[in-house]
Amino acid sequence: MYPHIYFHGATNGVTGSCHELQYLENSSILIDCGLFQGDEQQSQEINFPVEHVKALIVTHVHIDHVGRIPYLLAAGFKGPIYCSEASAVLLPLMLEDAVKIGFTRNQRLIDLFLDQLKTQIVPLPFLQWRSISPQPDSLKIKLKPAGHILGSAYVECDIKGHRVVFSGDLGAPYAPLLPAPKSPYRTDTLILESTYGDKNHRGRRERKAQLKQIIQKALSDRGTILIPAFSIGRTQELLYELEDLIHHYRTEEATSNLPWDDLEIIVDSPLASRFTAAYRQLFRLWDAEAREKYQSGRHPLSFEQLTTIDTHQDHLNAVLYLQKTARPCIIIAGSGMCSGGRIVNYLKALLGDHRTDVLFVGYQAEGTPGQQIQKYGPGHGYVILDDHRYDIAAGIYTIDGYSAHADQHNLINFVKRMRHKPNKIYLVHGDSQAKAVLKIELQKLATEMTIVIP
Repeated sequence: MYPHIYFHGATNGVTGSCHELQYLENSSILIDCGLFQGDEQQSQEINFPVEHVKALIVTHVHIDHVGRIPYLLAAGFKGPIYCSEASAVLLPLMLEDAVKIGFTRNQRLIDLFLDQLKTQIVPLPFLQWRSISPQPDSLKIKLKPAGHILGSAYVECDIKGHRVVFSGDLGAPYAPLLPAPKSPYRTDTLILESTYGDKNHRGRRERKAQLKQIIQKALSDRGTILIPAFSIGRTQELLYELEDLIHHYRTEEATSNLPWDDLEIIVDSPLASRFTAAYRQLFRLWDAEAREKYQSGRHPLSFEQLTTIDTHQDHLNAVLYLQKTARPCIIIAGSGMCSGGRIVNYLKALLGDHRTDVLFVGYQAEGTPGQQIQKYGPGHGYVILDDHRYDIAAGIYTIDGYSAHADQHNLINFVKRMRHKPNKIYLVHGDSQAKAVLKIELQKLATEMTIVIP
């Protein structure tokens, strides 16, 4: 009768990923334990029993996949937290920041939590089976690179020969820095993300050309460009692409009297800076193109035009300075959906200035301030930030192609390229339309395949 699969999040949208795989009567594992965000926000408390949960498997360290881990530990979970070797480095950084925002700034309590977390983290190398159950052959798992962010994995589970695969978040092929994911040989049951199940991204060359064009247009009135970006993944990809633009157009003007070589890129996020440093340290996990650039003497994540802002006071000074001067530069700050973090102060100060431009490069969940700016900004509407109304005079741009998620074509290929395709697919981590459209397209691969939207 086993396995059974239960869903504790990411069924009504793209946040709160948390799936339970029961492989024996009194034994199960969790795959991810993420935070709910935006309109999907609900109680973050763990509302299911954890006594029989033998392990947590983390696919990657984005907050919508790991943000409820503090609640899980508070609910009594003391089992191992399996993740890739890179995620083992990044997870404490992400959760330290999450605890400061959501729980307490008492450093003693934070240190106690981190000490407990680190005793439970078990790094696993990619492509190696690991037995989870003491009973022979009851359950073993294997992590495979997912190409979404550094350390991201999809999870193969083997229950006495029955294969269950949890996709986590899959990356897009040809994204900077990371190799593309490769499909598993076979799967009986697949739990598949569907964030962009109804959309296809622009190609990388077209995307980079659009980024260059938007930057030049936005800088033409010598204002500031604000890019809300997730601390891990998107920020590093943007830095990589911006370094490449500066390198190739160094002697040309980004706008009148401002050469590309003099364009300042500011990362205002201590967490993003720490993740970027970790990306540099984990250089061996980059793809061949990125390693070749680095070995040729270029530093795509640490270049001359890059400035980082660390302290809160320096951040406030930067906001005030740009509010007075609207100096032409690019600010990259979190959070990616504008629901918190330092980007909010920039938005409050600069959204009303027509010289400002806001560039979205990632998914904006329903109900988040980012989605409201994206939707109402082009018509010069307004957004509510910290219970106050801010009118939008800034220019608003979106480049979908910079998503770290696979698009519809990539998701279909992930299934198509399996030698033995799944009998059943569950679609999660997507809005209703994305799941409905992807279901129709996947059904074309094999009519006998059962596709379920939980």
